[in-house]
Amino acid sequence: MKLEGPGKCVTVFIGETDHWHHKPLYAAIVERAREMGLAGATVTRGIMGFGAHSRMHTASILRLSEDLPIVIQIVDVPERIDAFLPLLDEMVSEGMVMTWDVVIERYVHHEKNQD
Repeated sequence: MKLEGPGKCVTVFIGETDHWHHKPLYAAIVERAREMGLAGATVTRGIMGFGAHSRMHTASILRLSEDLPIVIQIVDVPERIDAFLPLLDEMVSEGMVMTWDVVIERYVHHEKNQD
């Protein structure tokens, strides 16, 4: 697979304790992205943040939070991202979903032989 040129990025901000059908929400989103054949997804666990309720979430030892920020980023061609957005609308009940246009400079994937 090779992608270059116009693309679209979707970034999802959620909490670590958010779930979807008894599974961590971030894992459910990544699995659905994979099932839909999107180019890839990355999940990053934040060390500090706050959201709509302005409650601070931090990994500080003095204020250890059990609900750290999670950021999921997915980049692909605009048509595939646009097709994925209705699923995110269904899955993300609390958080933020944002998109923007990007230029994919280089994305190359070679099939590996699986024995």
